[in-house]
Amino acid sequence: MTENIRSKGYAGKDDSGKLSSWSFERRPVGDNDVLIDIKYCGVCHSDIHQIKGHWGPQQYPQVPGHEIVGIVAAVGKNVTKFKVGDRAGVGCMVSSCMECESCNNGEEHHCDNGATIMTYGYPEESSPTGISQGGYSQNIVVTEHFAIKIPDSIELQDAAPLLCAGITTYSPLMKVEIEKGDKVGVVGIGGLGHIAIKLAVSKGAEVYAFTTTESKKEDCLAFGATEVIVVNSAEDLQPMRGKLDFMISTVPYAYDMSSYIDCVKPYGYFTQVGQPIGGELTINNFNMIFNRVNFNGSLIGGIPETQEVVDYCAENKIYPEIQMIEPEMINETWEKVVNKEARYRYVIDMSALK
Repeated sequence: MTENIRSKGYAGKDDSGKLSSWSFERRPVGDNDVLIDIKYCGVCHSDIHQIKGHWGPQQYPQVPGHEIVGIVAAVGKNVTKFKVGDRAGVGCMVSSCMECESCNNGEEHHCDNGATIMTYGYPEESSPTGISQGGYSQNIVVTEHFAIKIPDSIELQDAAPLLCAGITTYSPLMKVEIEKGDKVGVVGIGGLGHIAIKLAVSKGAEVYAFTTTESKKEDCLAFGATEVIVVNSAEDLQPMRGKLDFMISTVPYAYDMSSYIDCVKPYGYFTQVGQPIGGELTINNFNMIFNRVNFNGSLIGGIPETQEVVDYCAENKIYPEIQMIEPEMINETWEKVVNKEARYRYVIDMSALK
């Protein structure tokens, strides 16, 4: 296939955060590529941050979306991982150097040569638009290495959020080797947080959910949480001080972190995966030198680990809570995400794109 692939999607054309229909082209299917007809794409808060320029200036038009699932429509002559008709997904990245130590160790998102190309908005020489374009669209062309196999035992729409929300929470949970009986805190019960609860519970952990939304309390308990702490002020966190082995925060905005970090035992770990505007967080170092908690951040996960979480969730019937929407509903849906109205992950039915 030597001709560009026509596509259509919803793109941000400036930093207003409003999306509109846009026709564009993708690169031809190369020898190592697969063409995926997109059926569903999850809506991530990162989509909103990036299109609005919260993480830096952007090139437009830009099609967001990195929780992509669909059916393989064509394969290059060297492809062995997929055949036409297979179920496939694409997560947060579409390329890297594949030669450095990090790439060879399955951490393509941390490419030592800085060659990681995220799924949308990154300079990409092979793209007719000059940048990578995401999954709020009809199709995508990607090197087979960066496509994920979707098991037959999980519905495509249920698999979509696992490609970002799933891997982003699974990776740090696995790195601290969560075990049965560990006390795990989850801060922020949205698209990422609700999956974090389910994953930690599946490993036998006692999960404590922290939310500022009272109406999410019963949901958290249904997801398997042992206890739900509704936080109206720092005072509400005092009873949990020093009780948790590990805490993960999915909050995508800057917030008062110190009282949450204090909930972790001395020498335990607090991982921030939510990415605020400008990447800026404020941590009181007086607090940190006394609470002795190890603070770190975490970025998605590599391709092997992404495949692992999809397979794990399919095998153990761990499904995200999703709300299906039509493509033309995307702008009002973004407003609902910002207003914390999602319960808990919106997924766009891209097959309905007109």
